[in-house]
Amino acid sequence: MKHTFAQFLIAAPASGSGKTTISIGMMAALVRRGRVVQPFKCGPDYIDTKYHGMACHRSSYNLDLFMATDSHVKAIYSEVSRDADICVVEGMMGLFDGFQRQQGSAAHVAATLHLPVILVVDASHTGYSVAPLLQGLARYDADVHVKGVIFNKVGSPRHDLMLREAAEDAGLVCLGCVPRQRQAEASSRYLGLDFSRTTDMDEMADLVEQHVDIDRLLLLTSGERPQETIDHHTDRPLSDCHIVVARNDDSFSFVYQHHIDLLQRLGRVTFFNPEDNQPIPADTTLLYLPGGYPEQHLEALQRAQQTRASIRRYAISGGKILAECGGMMYLCKDIVSDEGTYEMCGVLPYSIGSRKSDRKLSLGYRRVTVGEKEYRGHEFHYSQFLPPLPHSGADVFNARNEQTPSPFIIEGNVVASYTHLYWQDEVPFFGK
Repeated sequence: MKHTFAQFLIAAPASGSGKTTISIGMMAALVRRGRVVQPFKCGPDYIDTKYHGMACHRSSYNLDLFMATDSHVKAIYSEVSRDADICVVEGMMGLFDGFQRQQGSAAHVAATLHLPVILVVDASHTGYSVAPLLQGLARYDADVHVKGVIFNKVGSPRHDLMLREAAEDAGLVCLGCVPRQRQAEASSRYLGLDFSRTTDMDEMADLVEQHVDIDRLLLLTSGERPQETIDHHTDRPLSDCHIVVARNDDSFSFVYQHHIDLLQRLGRVTFFNPEDNQPIPADTTLLYLPGGYPEQHLEALQRAQQTRASIRRYAISGGKILAECGGMMYLCKDIVSDEGTYEMCGVLPYSIGSRKSDRKLSLGYRRVTVGEKEYRGHEFHYSQFLPPLPHSGADVFNARNEQTPSPFIIEGNVVASYTHLYWQDEVPFFGK
C-alpha cells in the first residue's frame, strides 16, 4: 500500500517539555501502523538518536546548522529520507534557542528544510494563559510554519478543555492532550538519558495513540517529498584502506551515523570493542576512537592490556588516529577517578581527572582553526586534563568567536581533543 508522504518537526517552547517522549512515542506508533519512519535530531545529540533508532528500526541522523552548511543539511535530509513514508525531526531546547539568537535553532532547521512544526507544550502549570504564548511562537517568524500543538502533563478534563480553547483562539490545531499521570519518563543517568537498557517503546506508542490525533497530524503535515540534492555514491569504488572504529554501547558510543556512512564510502570499516582485550587489526589504516563514557568502565579498559598495547604500537609506528573526547581520554597515560588511577593506552603522556573534585562542565559549540583550515564541532564533558596541560596545536573558539582554553592535540599522526568534530565530506585532518 502506498502512503502519502508526511514530514514534521516536533519542537517546544523550552527544554523539559516532553518532546523526546512524544517524539519517540510518535515514531513507535507510526512504525506500528506499518509506516517507514525516518528519524532526525536537531543539534549535536548522540543520545536521543539511540532512542530514535530503537523506535524506527533505522538510524537517526543529526541536523545541525552550526557544525554543517545549509546545503549539507539539505543533502543529508533528502538522501536518507528517500525511501521513507514519514520524516520525524525532534528539535532541541526551545523552538527559537540557537547558538546566537535563533541561528542554528530548531526553528532555523524547520525554515531551511520547509518543515511544518508541531509544538509540545508542558501544560502542568498553565491554563488559558498559554494562548498568547502559542500565538507568539506561531507568528514570530513568517518562515516557520507552526501547524499544531500537543499539550503534555494535562491534569484533568477541565484543564483539557481550557487548553483546547486556548489553542483554538491562538489559531492552532490542538492535536492532543497527554495526561500527567500517564506521562512516560525516560530514566536519567550520568551525563544524560539511559540508553543502556531498552525503553518500553510499546508504552510510549500507546501513550501517543491514545491521546494524540495522529491521523489529523499526518493530514496537516503531508506534502511533497524533499527534492534530492546528493549523489547516492553507488558507483564510487571502495579504496583498499581499512578503517577501524571503537564501538561499545557505553564507553565508545558517541558516533554520528553520517560519519559511519562516510567512512564506509572511503574504505573497509570494521568495529572493535576496546574492552574485549583483542589487538586492533595489523592492517589498520585509520583508527577512529569516538567519545562515550570510558570513565565508567576504567577497570575493564585497564584489564584489556593487549588492546591498549596494540594501539600504542600502532601509534609509535606512525599509524593515523583520530580520537574525540572519551576516545582521547583512552589514549592518555591514565585516568584518575575517586576509586584510583587506571592505566590507559599511554599514546599521549597526559593524565585525565574524572574525580568529583575535578568535575567542571565544558559545554558548547567549538570552531577549531589550524592555519587556514577550519573545523567545527562541540564539547560536552566534566573531566579535565591534570597538570601539566598539553600544548594546543590549534586555536579553539566558541560559537560567539571567543577563544576557549580547550587543548587540541596534534602530535604526528595523532589528532585528539575534547571536541567532537563534525565531518561533512571528509575525515578531518586525514582528508578523503
